[in-house]
Amino acid sequence: MFQLTNNFKHIAFAAVVILGALWSITATRFHLSDTAWYFAVTVILVASGGLTWLRLRARAPSLLGIALCATGVFAWYQTITPEQNKAWAVDVSRGVTAIVKANTVRLRNIRDFEWQTSNTATHRWFSGTYDLTRLKSVDVITSVWDNPDIAHLMVSFGFYDGENVVFSVETRREAHEAFNTVGGFFRQFELVLIAATERDILKLRTDIRQERVRMDPVALSHAQMKDLFLSYVRLAQDLSDAPSFYNTLTANCTTVVFNLANSLWPEMPLDWRVILSGHVPDYLDRLGVLEQTYDANDGRAANLLPDSSNLPITGLNYSELIRFGR
Repeated sequence: MFQLTNNFKHIAFAAVVILGALWSITATRFHLSDTAWYFAVTVILVASGGLTWLRLRARAPSLLGIALCATGVFAWYQTITPEQNKAWAVDVSRGVTAIVKANTVRLRNIRDFEWQTSNTATHRWFSGTYDLTRLKSVDVITSVWDNPDIAHLMVSFGFYDGENVVFSVETRREAHEAFNTVGGFFRQFELVLIAATERDILKLRTDIRQERVRMDPVALSHAQMKDLFLSYVRLAQDLSDAPSFYNTLTANCTTVVFNLANSLWPEMPLDWRVILSGHVPDYLDRLGVLEQTYDANDGRAANLLPDSSNLPITGLNYSELIRFGR
């Protein structure tokens, strides 16, 4: 019995060392140059082997060693802090900022790009003033690019003057970076709140990237629409004051929006669809907040946005055109 217990302790210790080594190797991969990373991997592997050998020889030195290694890695990881000023990719180079005066919100750095390809566009940023007493609608937008269970989540606010502004929580990539799901767990990207026109951020996904984009109108009172808009404004102000990291699981486009909504309506239940964001329309439908009640996963054409090149030429602007006849 003693031998079995001792063997189990050895196995458990080895598992802790292996998992810790794998985590450390992965974490350092996203933050060190190739040369520094190769050196770090060598140190981690040598330390792991040494700890395992010490475990077989004596318990106390091995436990002390793993505590020191864990403390060292933790201390290094805490030196990785979010930043405001890097050579950002142009589409996420400017987070929206806001100034609020009574019911008037002045937004700066609203993106209105005209996209030619996924990587090239005519750049335009502008400022806009929005009267919250003129809020008309809220639409939840989900965009699926591959796995139907995973979608990017955006929220569009419409006003009686015909203007629409979309808020999108996104990874703030550097110019040389591409999005990486694993890197999102290890502080590779900062978080940015983008405000954009629909003709920018939706056409990019429907026309250029050929993603499956659906727009679901949400039935909210005017007070609720205003509160939700202001929650985005507060997020913009918070990120302007203190940058934050994106996290693939805990701080992404869906979880951030859920936390904003939950701060306004604490009765909202946490649901697996918040993680599997492609099912957010179904989640909202079950909560009874969609203007139309139906199975939100049935791919209903009325809520899917078309490639705008297939839409008829009319005197309507883009936002009016995608809502025409709905």
